[in-house]
Amino acid sequence: MSKPSNTRPFRWHIVVFLAPAVLVYTAVMIYPLFNTLRLSLFTEIDQSRVYVGFENFKTLFGDPNWSTQFWNALGNNFWFFVIHMLVQNPIGIALAAILSHPKLRFAAFYRSAIFIPTILSFVIVGFAWKLILSPIWGIAPGMLDMVGLKSLYAPWLGKEAYALTTLSLVSVWQFVGIPMMLIYAALLSIPDEILEAAEVEGLTGLASFWKIKLPLILPSIGIISILTFVANFNAFDLIYAAQGALAGPDFSTDILGTFMYRTFFGFQLQLGDPHMGSTIASAMFAIILVGVCVYLFGIQSRMRRYQF
Repeated sequence: MSKPSNTRPFRWHIVVFLAPAVLVYTAVMIYPLFNTLRLSLFTEIDQSRVYVGFENFKTLFGDPNWSTQFWNALGNNFWFFVIHMLVQNPIGIALAAILSHPKLRFAAFYRSAIFIPTILSFVIVGFAWKLILSPIWGIAPGMLDMVGLKSLYAPWLGKEAYALTTLSLVSVWQFVGIPMMLIYAALLSIPDEILEAAEVEGLTGLASFWKIKLPLILPSIGIISILTFVANFNAFDLIYAAQGALAGPDFSTDILGTFMYRTFFGFQLQLGDPHMGSTIASAMFAIILVGVCVYLFGIQSRMRRYQF
């Protein structure tokens, strides 16, 4: 008499249901990624593709004609990210804390109004704010004049010192609804028993938020931070819509996305170079990968250690 087998049958239905998503993801994400990394190792010589290894990266980081633009774009990208971390995420947390208050009236309306800009097109947002801030036909000078602050107005998008910060704040206005909703969901998931116990101990209002709620939502804040990092280092649309491919004035709003676009596809008198463009894209991928790994293996693992 044969003994019953302990091996579990292979679940073919899992493969059937996952296969379409895996194929689509491979076609639109995995294959283009590896093809981009492959292109960065070649160059075009006499209309023929030649393998050069890491020579393109040496050119990008060492040739002044390339490295000056690259480090300028990278520095602008970091500033773009810092503005979002210091302005967008704290405002999102504050809004979520206010909107989660049980006695607040019309909370659903406020949530919808704040979240609506996140679903708007980058092109619409870029052109709309360019018109609003225009010194000729924009409404910003008139609105500041109404409250007696017209002296503070300046053509912010036309000044090198202010253009990138201005566009960063426009991006904050558009996307502050995302951290707000994520933190709002995290606050609602806190068990009522914990909050009731805190009230018994005399912790209410801001004291309850700082000592009870904030520590419990730190994992969500960490996820929002890494999502902000990835999104900001992939940014392109808003800068392109507002300032064009040259990211003016004088490349003061140039970030890695616009630098890669000009290099890969060419712009005006600049011819496109797919191999150097792929090199810039590979550098962007490496920067994002390092940032995500630092978060996953440095910060997230430490959070799990404290939780368990």
